[in-house]
Amino acid sequence: MSVRFLHDRGVIARYREFLPVTDATPVISLNEGSTPLIHSPRLSEIVGRGCKVFVKYEGLNPTGSFKDRGMTMAISKAIEDGAKAVICASTGNTSAAAAAYAARAGVECIVLLPAGKIAMGKLVQAFIYGAKVVAIEGNFDDALRLVRELGATGRVAIVNSINPHRIEGQKTASFEIIEELGDAPDVHILPVGNAGNISAYWKGYREFRDLNRSTKQPRMIGFQASGAAPIFHNRIVENPETLASAIRIGNPASWQFATAALRESGGSIHIVTDEEILEAQRWLASKEGIFVEPASAASIAGLFKCAAQIAAESTVVCTVTGHGLKDPDIAREQCGGVIPAKAEMGAILKLLGWE
Repeated sequence: MSVRFLHDRGVIARYREFLPVTDATPVISLNEGSTPLIHSPRLSEIVGRGCKVFVKYEGLNPTGSFKDRGMTMAISKAIEDGAKAVICASTGNTSAAAAAYAARAGVECIVLLPAGKIAMGKLVQAFIYGAKVVAIEGNFDDALRLVRELGATGRVAIVNSINPHRIEGQKTASFEIIEELGDAPDVHILPVGNAGNISAYWKGYREFRDLNRSTKQPRMIGFQASGAAPIFHNRIVENPETLASAIRIGNPASWQFATAALRESGGSIHIVTDEEILEAQRWLASKEGIFVEPASAASIAGLFKCAAQIAAESTVVCTVTGHGLKDPDIAREQCGGVIPAKAEMGAILKLLGWE
C-alpha cells in the first residue's frame, strides 16, 4: 500500500501565486516558513480584558531566524538572473541565511560585517555554510554602504533587504498568520532594526485584505532599542549601541517603507531599553518556554509597555524573529550557573530543599 506524504516545500511553493516567480525561477528552498503561531496564556492574562496574545516564533526557520523567508526569494531570483555570487551586510542573521541558501544554490557568498559586533552563534553559521566573511572597521551601516558599492560593479548580487525580493518572501509570514487565525489580528508588534520585516508584514496584510482573504488589517507597532532608535527619533544614529545586536542599526534601509506601514495602519514606533529587553527574554523563556535572541524580545518588552493601550477583546500577535541559541552568551550571563554537588542522594535532597 502506498503512503502519501504531505510535505511543506517552503514559502515559494506554498504561496507561489502571490510571489514574483515564474516557471523559469529555480526555487532554492530549505523548507522555510510554516513557523508556529503559539497562543500565550500568560501574555494574554497580562494584557487582560479578553485579549488573546499569540507569538509568531520565527526562530524555528532553517537557520533560526525570519531572514530565511526573504532569502529563499532573493537567492532564487539571483540564480534566475545568472548570479554566480551573492553579497550582504549583516548583524548576523542575514549572513547566516545568505550563506545557507547560497550553499544550497551552489554559489559563492560574501559577507561584510562590523568587526567584534556579531554574536558568535550567528558568525559560526556563516563560517560553516562556507561564506567568505570580511569584518570591517565600522558598523552595519558602513558595511551596507560598501555592499551597495560592490553590487554596483555588477559582479555580485545583493541579498540585503534593499533587494525587493527579500520583502516579498518575508511577507508570507502575515499570510500564515491570517490562515491560522482565520483573519488578520487587531494588533501586530515587532522588533524594528533595518525595518524590512515590519514593511514586509504590512505588505502581506494589505495584499490579503485586497484579495478578501481577511476582513481587516492590524495596527502595526514597532519597538526599537533605545540606543539604536533612528525611526523613533526621526534622525540617523551615527553610532547605534544595544546588546540586541540584530537591531543595532542607525540608518534602516527600509525606513521609508516602515514609516508608511506605521502611518497607513494607524500604528506607532516606540523604544525599549536593553534592561527591558533582557527582562522580557528571561520572562518569555521561563514563563512560556520560548527562547529567543535579545532583539526578538523587543516585541515582548514592547507588549509589556503598551498593554494598557490595547483595546479590549483584541487579538495580538508578537513576532519573535530569532532563536535564543543565536546569541547564547548574553543569555548565559543573565542566568545562574551549574550547581555543584556530590553524587549522593542526601546531597541532592539538601540542595533541592527536599529534606
